Amino acid sequence: MTQISIIGLGWIGLPLAQFLQKNGHAVIGSTTSADKQEKIKDLGVEAIQFALVPFPQGKAFQKLFTTEVLVINIPPKSRTTDGKFYLEQMKYLRAMVDQAGIEKIIFVSSTGVYPNDSRTESYMEGEEVNEANTGNIILLKGEKTFKDAKELTIVRFGGLMGDDRIPGKYVAGKENVAGHTRVNYIHKRDAVRMLAWIIEKELWHKIYNGVAPIHSLRKDIYERNVLDLGFEPPKSYENVLEGDNRLISGSKILETGFEFEYPDPLDFPYTKKS
Repeated sequence: MTQISIIGLGWIGLPLAQFLQKNGHAVIGSTTSADKQEKIKDLGVEAIQFALVPFPQGKAFQKLFTTEVLVINIPPKSRTTDGKFYLEQMKYLRAMVDQAGIEKIIFVSSTGVYPNDSRTESYMEGEEVNEANTGNIILLKGEKTFKDAKELTIVRFGGLMGDDRIPGKYVAGKENVAGHTRVNYIHKRDAVRMLAWIIEKELWHKIYNGVAPIHSLRKDIYERNVLDLGFEPPKSYENVLEGDNRLISGSKILETGFEFEYPDPLDFPYTKKS
């Protein structure tokens, strides 16, 4: 049994906690509100109220830092903020990690750190990503906050899909939709399984891209969602015969023996909510 703490029992963090518990691990996690704390406890997961505002705030949150493995899963919200608050949060969190002496850390990041440029080759974990070429400087700085931690593994997820996160929902009825490029998606179930795999196989000092191995065409995915789930199709697509692709390779995790349950985004299962 491994003692695991998850900072952020959200869309990925909560099912990860449940999955790890089923595999025999001792898991606790954090949530920012008392209401969420009670709901999570009702699901059988020990939740501690903890927030970074950006300094740490909560009740008995020190228990989160008495652990063998720490999973940091806090989104930067860099699309809606300038990211400064997030980086302050990470600074305080790093100080707490150091004070507690936690050695094994998974930092959940995004493939958004890779350059936005399209090219023939897929972007891989060995790419040199710096402040001059990164597609998201806040994400990159967030990663660097923990770069010299003793046993750090960074997981850069592609587009997280599943449940009611359905690609076709976001383009329903829209005009001039880009359907000619290929996707870098991963299903929620595989994202959870991949994080658990890294912990259980002791895959430390690594960077892994969490991206399904098949890069389906966007238009094909949207049309499948229309057929399977009844969404309104896009009114029109961009008049492009062949487009550039910014592809991210997820092959490195496959080399460890990990297998995707849903390797093709065309076959992702969803739960359509009314």
